[in-house]
Amino acid sequence: MTNRPPSEPESSQKTALGFDEFIAILVAFTTIGAILFWSLSRRDSSWNLNGLLLPSSTPSPSVRPNPVLPSPTAKVEPYTVPNNVLPYSSPEAVVEPKTPSFPTNSATPYRAMLPSILVIPTPSPQPQTPVSPPTELESSLKSSALPLVTPARPKSIIPPPIAFNDVPNNFWSRRFIDVLSARGILKGFPDYSFRPNQPVNRAEFAAILEKAFDQEPSKTAIAFQDVPTKFWATSAIDQAISAGFLKGYPKKTFKPQQNISRVQVLVALVSGLNLKAPTSPNQIISVYKDAKDIPPYAIGKIAAATTNGLVVNYPNPQVLDPNKVASRAEVAAMIHQALVKRGKLSAITSPNIVRRSSPPQASPKISTELPQTPKPNPKVKLPTGGSPQQ
Repeated sequence: MTNRPPSEPESSQKTALGFDEFIAILVAFTTIGAILFWSLSRRDSSWNLNGLLLPSSTPSPSVRPNPVLPSPTAKVEPYTVPNNVLPYSSPEAVVEPKTPSFPTNSATPYRAMLPSILVIPTPSPQPQTPVSPPTELESSLKSSALPLVTPARPKSIIPPPIAFNDVPNNFWSRRFIDVLSARGILKGFPDYSFRPNQPVNRAEFAAILEKAFDQEPSKTAIAFQDVPTKFWATSAIDQAISAGFLKGYPKKTFKPQQNISRVQVLVALVSGLNLKAPTSPNQIISVYKDAKDIPPYAIGKIAAATTNGLVVNYPNPQVLDPNKVASRAEVAAMIHQALVKRGKLSAITSPNIVRRSSPPQASPKISTELPQTPKPNPKVKLPTGGSPQQ
């Protein structure tokens, strides 16, 4: 016979629960019911677990709530109160100009929940009235204002004259030529020469007048038969005639290639400057040794040119040589003197400039003698109360 171990006693099918076990079961069911109740009450929040991490929006008595304003692009949804949650009265929100702070570590967009949308009233613009400064301030400003200073006109810069290779420094007309060449009135030739002794024709003289006196363009041009339309000096000839410096010849001719004489140069300048002839022209031109060679039509003009300092004679100032063809040097000297008379150039000294003032006009002679009383004729007897009888 073998000995079998004793069998375990069979557990009783019905065991009575103790007090501790009953308390444990009650706590477990209560916890499960609380979790189930909480989950059912949070159904509208779509199981937002971020709400568990955010701080409570209930303001504490010591901390001032800062409501979050919605951004221009954020969508604001009204807050829905669940059926099983009692509504609460939110405190008055104070709007402060602060930048709203949003959580950066949240994967879901932040949804602002405000009890109501606050509308900030915009003040309407009011018209502003200009405020005038006090009278005392105006007077002080006026008294302390600096005087206006008129800026001086900048002086025109004159370029240096052209260094012609055939005009030496001791040439008698060098100074006249330098002044005119520096202002572009006279020009030389391509070989840097001036050719001072070369004669001047009427077309060339018209071109020099055009550059010297800044004449206005002619409105009515004269159609000369010997001046082609495309002639190089057509405009200069028209302006010289319209300004009164030159005149044409009969039959509508100008003779542009004809050399101009010294007397014609002086007559043209006096006519263009509108200078009046002196009262005693013959007395004025008597300064020249060859005054008899002056044409009769030019006596008054030559006398006016002499009194106004336009005549320049070389080598002898007392010899006019009126009918001689004018050279480029002589034309330069006379044009210079005409510009001095017009006030465009400063006068220069030269022994070749003729100086002769017009003689003073003779005043009428006034007799200071008293008229004598006529003596009675002793042979004539006047009867009383009658007329004289012979």
